[in-house]
Amino acid sequence: MFVHNLNPTLLNIGPLEIRWYGLMYVLAFLVTYYYVRSVIRKGKLNLTEKNLDDLLGLMVLALIVGARLFYAIFYNPGYFVAQPWKIFFVWEGGLSFHGGLTGIILVTWWYAHKKNLKLLQLADVFCVPLALGNAFGRIGNFVNGELYGVVTDLPWGVVFPGVSGVRHPTQIYEALYNIIIFVVLFLMRNKVRSYGCLFGWYLVLYGLFRFSVEFVKDLPLYGPLTMGQWLTIPVFVIGIVLIWKKK
Repeated sequence: MFVHNLNPTLLNIGPLEIRWYGLMYVLAFLVTYYYVRSVIRKGKLNLTEKNLDDLLGLMVLALIVGARLFYAIFYNPGYFVAQPWKIFFVWEGGLSFHGGLTGIILVTWWYAHKKNLKLLQLADVFCVPLALGNAFGRIGNFVNGELYGVVTDLPWGVVFPGVSGVRHPTQIYEALYNIIIFVVLFLMRNKVRSYGCLFGWYLVLYGLFRFSVEFVKDLPLYGPLTMGQWLTIPVFVIGIVLIWKKK
């Protein structure tokens, strides 16, 4: 059993507070930027570095908006119907991966159409660092002591501050499986020839891992499944369709 007493604040400089969670997002952004830039410089992606700057800025905005909207609509609708202005209070927490992914896909589709680029080619490139970036985000969640799982008696359970019982450290589970996905995609990146196939594998692997971890992450909400599982099913299905069509 591990008693969680980690300080979510990395550094205080006067009124400025630097938190581990924010640092994880910065690392995710930097990993994505340098990975995609290296692909561009090798001539494997028809995108300029200026285009990359523009697209990443739009992706970050779309990620936050999509993640917040999905959280409000699917996870806590009553709260936000009663206090709709609270949807803008992102710093209070409450983001959905599925919403963030949807936002990124939509803005990338729009940008690809505008610049006459191949959406699935972009998806194949960006999904590789996205997996690692998601792992960084889950580590940030663990440091914050949030998004923990259900009660457990396993020896690696964690006592989180202000929470009753020993809990599954599902943030660590999710960080680990996202690292596995990153390694698999990184090794496959030069072996997959059809655009969209690598992205399809990302969706399938994420869907399988996320669906499995949800059993110890949350309680069923609608029927036998959690909200995360219901939202993950379309992700898995779209991945299967992409792989099947591209093969």
